[in-house]
Amino acid sequence: MLYELVSFSDQIGILNVFRYITFRTGGAIFTALLFVMLFGPGIIDLLRVKQGKGQPIREDGPKSHFSKKGTPTMGGLMILASVTVATLLWSDLSNLYVWTVLIVTLAYGGIGFYDDYLKVTKQQSSGFGGRARLALEFIVAGFAAFVIMSLSTPELSGTLALPFFKSALIQLGWMFIIVGAVVIVGAGNAVNLTDGLDGLAIVPVMIAAATFGLIAYLIGNVKFAGYLQIHHVAGTGELAVICGALIGAGLGFLWFNAPPAMIFMGDTGSLALGGALGTIAVATKHEVVLAIVGGLFVLETLSVIIQVTSFKLTGKRVFRMAPLHHHYEQKGWQESTVVVRFWIIAVILALVGLATLKLR
Repeated sequence: MLYELVSFSDQIGILNVFRYITFRTGGAIFTALLFVMLFGPGIIDLLRVKQGKGQPIREDGPKSHFSKKGTPTMGGLMILASVTVATLLWSDLSNLYVWTVLIVTLAYGGIGFYDDYLKVTKQQSSGFGGRARLALEFIVAGFAAFVIMSLSTPELSGTLALPFFKSALIQLGWMFIIVGAVVIVGAGNAVNLTDGLDGLAIVPVMIAAATFGLIAYLIGNVKFAGYLQIHHVAGTGELAVICGALIGAGLGFLWFNAPPAMIFMGDTGSLALGGALGTIAVATKHEVVLAIVGGLFVLETLSVIIQVTSFKLTGKRVFRMAPLHHHYEQKGWQESTVVVRFWIIAVILALVGLATLKLR
């Protein structure tokens, strides 16, 4: 919206700043942060009144979590609202990559909202049926992958780029839609599984958003892409603005989600945030790098897969409890210790992911 002011820059020179992605990304960070800080308390109060008993606590979970009973969920609503406002305000709305990411984010937020609604109304930890939920996620993700494939140049359309190699491209053809959908759905559910402790998921999401904001900016700039010898994807630089909105919304949400949490983001937030990161990764041709940058989410997901598989095949559990953060809680780690150490891991993995831009 504000990007349109560039058309008046010939008359008012200062308006030329709206041409720069870096300026608008900063504006998106500040706008999303301000939105959450201003409206967050009211949203929390409203959700507390509407939900009554708050998010159901997992009965077989760590005993320390029972003290959180009554904490409202669906805090992702404030994240979604602030990201949407900031994106519409600061992005170039003629850019289809922006709309694709925003549609996936809101659609996944809607799926997560319905799941949270069922949990709160039924007061049980299980919500939306797994198969139906996954089907909807794949439909949305498949549509996004198709749009991204259509927007790509002929030499990049339907290809999967590999990190650490200058020009390695695997031509997938129409299979790219399936691979892209798997990346988006996997990212959404991986963040969802990680969201189990106060502040645990939102900080790694911000770290990943900052990393992919930089990647999108570099990928979308032909000069930087040429210097780094990475694939230039025209138009994806604008996704840095959405990444900025995710960072700002995350910072604001963390203010209320810091231990002891006043609100949980719920599936409304975690599924949407993961979906956004997955879509940005697919658009920027950095699907594999997402597995590195979001390695913490991957570890959490693998811990669940390993636990379920092992129990079904052998009747034994590999971890004391899954996802992984609960395993360390059961070993005696304090919740704050688990959270901060997982944050550190997220930072390290983000740095490794950024290193792939130059190590080629």
